[in-house]
Amino acid sequence: MRVQLTPGGTVEHGLVAAPVSRRSAHVLSRFSGRERSVRFWVALWLLAAAAQIGALVPVFSGAAAAEPGYALVFRLLGGSFLVCGLIAWRRRPDSNIGLLMTLVGFGFFVAPLAGQVDAPAGQTAALYFVDIWTIPFVALLLTSVTGGRVQSAVDRLLVWTFVAALGVLQFVWMLFLEQAGNVLVAFPDEGIANVIDKMQRSLTLAGCLGTILVIGGRWRAASPARRRALLPSVAGAVALLLFASLLANDLLGTGTRSDLHLWLAITSLLLVPAAFLAGLLRSRLARAGLTQLIRDLRRMRGTELQAALAKAMGDRDLVVARRVPGRQAYVDADGGPVALPTTGGERRIVPVERDGSEIAAIVYDASLDDDPELVEAVSAAAAIALENEALHAESEGRLAELQASRARLVTAGDAERRRLERNLHDGAQQRLVALSMQLRLLQGRIREDPSTAEALVTTASDELALSLTELRELARGLHPAVLDHGLEPALESLVSRSPVPTTLSCDAVGTLSRPVELAAYFVASEALTNVAKYACATVAQVRVACERRTLVVEIADDGTGGVDPARGSGLRGLVDRLEALDGRLTVVSPPGAGTTVRAELPCGS
Repeated sequence: MRVQLTPGGTVEHGLVAAPVSRRSAHVLSRFSGRERSVRFWVALWLLAAAAQIGALVPVFSGAAAAEPGYALVFRLLGGSFLVCGLIAWRRRPDSNIGLLMTLVGFGFFVAPLAGQVDAPAGQTAALYFVDIWTIPFVALLLTSVTGGRVQSAVDRLLVWTFVAALGVLQFVWMLFLEQAGNVLVAFPDEGIANVIDKMQRSLTLAGCLGTILVIGGRWRAASPARRRALLPSVAGAVALLLFASLLANDLLGTGTRSDLHLWLAITSLLLVPAAFLAGLLRSRLARAGLTQLIRDLRRMRGTELQAALAKAMGDRDLVVARRVPGRQAYVDADGGPVALPTTGGERRIVPVERDGSEIAAIVYDASLDDDPELVEAVSAAAAIALENEALHAESEGRLAELQASRARLVTAGDAERRRLERNLHDGAQQRLVALSMQLRLLQGRIREDPSTAEALVTTASDELALSLTELRELARGLHPAVLDHGLEPALESLVSRSPVPTTLSCDAVGTLSRPVELAAYFVASEALTNVAKYACATVAQVRVACERRTLVVEIADDGTGGVDPARGSGLRGLVDRLEALDGRLTVVSPPGAGTTVRAELPCGS
């Protein structure tokens, strides 16, 4: 379908496209992705302006006065593609879309500029390159969602179809075309030239219909986000459909083309750069919507966050897949499993990281790769929201643990008061009552029966000694007086009273605060008590050391093991005591392999 606009006003229609091989695609990628200087862009804009002005010179000078109005529109199409293409190329240097649009724009000017050269070579070039603009045009339509890179075998086949029809057959046709200014004519034969022309038009028509069907199929199967990305291709498919109708008219009809038909076909191309420009503006508006998203991040959780991110990216099928800690698995906001898409499909993945570790992944439509800034911004917003959600959950967990710890402390305090009351009532209090009764008996018999009085004094003295011992034990349980001499002497006293043979290792323990000393002492006391009561151990060891500004108290035995820290109120109380000092308690007790209780307390020394 040749669109040949010669100075004489002859109009024929055609389309041509160049192959985008892997090698050429690589060159395009390197060429478009490289950062360019300001002088490079200024030179391109000046070249574009010069090409547009040069193509319009015959119109302004009156040399093209005989040309119809749509010929002027055809000359202006190049400027439209160039303006939109240079803007897209400058703004998206990582994509080949802008480069392809720029090549389309310059392609429109090759034939008009070559046709102004007053030489047979110029006329030949104008005839051969009349449809050179379609080389990047077809590739542009087929790759609008892949960043200007031909990836599908079907796309390659369609591009090569246009190359064969309007690149190779165009050259062969000119070998037989007897026309003034055609320096390529070698075997002038009007019959053969007409046959080749029909072959060329038929193959071009097949390429147009194939491209339209491919784009239509992609539109039908596309998600809303991908349909927005396909809008420029749809606009180009409309233009191809109109050009295809011209070809069908040439092949099946009388061959006479109406001016209205030509006007519609040529002006329909104006929709393509406009559609790309609309896509650029939509991208800017989408990033402008991130401001509202960031403002609302503090209160967003779960499905609400996913819906907000989907709205910001314009992809209603977007999924925020949360990483399961310690596993290569992902779940959605409701806890359901999420299977991440494989590479090469229509879905893409961008990781969401926190402190260098992946905490989630966003699954989005691949068409959004055309706007990496938007994807990166939404990913950063998701990281903030998920981190805020994690901190909120962590603070709620800490609050719940604090409330539970307070309840346990109150319960433990009540239980301890009851224990003290019971011990005093059943022990020292009873002995003191008995001692009071013995003193009354002694008062009545001290003169009448001196020997009995002497025995009563001895018994009272023993009871008093036992009462004092019990009171000392109770006082030691409340606050060991031996701690006044330091942690190491207190632990030595504790180890010496242990029923299980115990060794003490106390290394590099400096001056400690009283709460830290008291916590360390009670850890050792409770652990050794448990060893004596339950472990069936033959030996035990207490080790105390300062490691990196942390006091470590470790009690190990060779007993039966199998200790469950959650079942013992003593260890649970120690955990609360240590957590109040920003410390922690760990218990390792495999069955049959002994028990190790390890307490870590910040000591600041």
